[in-house]
Amino acid sequence: MNTERAEALRHRMHEGADSLGNLLVEGFHYLALFAIGGVTAWAAIAEFLLILAKNHISVDDVLLLFIYLELGAMVGIYFKTNHMPVRFLIYVAITALTRLLIADISHHSEPDMGIVYITGAILLLAFANLVVRYASSRYPSVENSNMRSKLASNRGETATAPAPQPAQEVHYS
Repeated sequence: MNTERAEALRHRMHEGADSLGNLLVEGFHYLALFAIGGVTAWAAIAEFLLILAKNHISVDDVLLLFIYLELGAMVGIYFKTNHMPVRFLIYVAITALTRLLIADISHHSEPDMGIVYITGAILLLAFANLVVRYASSRYPSVENSNMRSKLASNRGETATAPAPQPAQEVHYS
């Protein structure tokens, strides 16, 4: 009888520690997301004010503002879905490399292999984006396939996406 009580107490203690640990992790998670979102917004506003002070805008400036926009959207999507949108990271990298390419071409009149390397990196990132999009449509996350099944059953159809394996936890979209 004492062993059962001790086991029940251990189980309750374990559940309490799990709950407290989850609370602390989620609290830190939201605090960090607010900080990242705030810093991104602050940097975007500061850059926008610098652009206004210059009285002219370049393509370089517009691309930098797009980078801030994509970072802000990525934080917003992460807040709503708790999934890191990998495609947005790829978009940020493509935009940053495009910005670098434009700056390199406008400041250096002679073409060199750097241009080929940068355009090759952009092409590689575009291909990576294609792979991520294909993987997310071919192997949807468990939540996405459950939602797709619910929508299909509401319309009287059958879901067309293959059922994912239970061990599949990676979210690509």
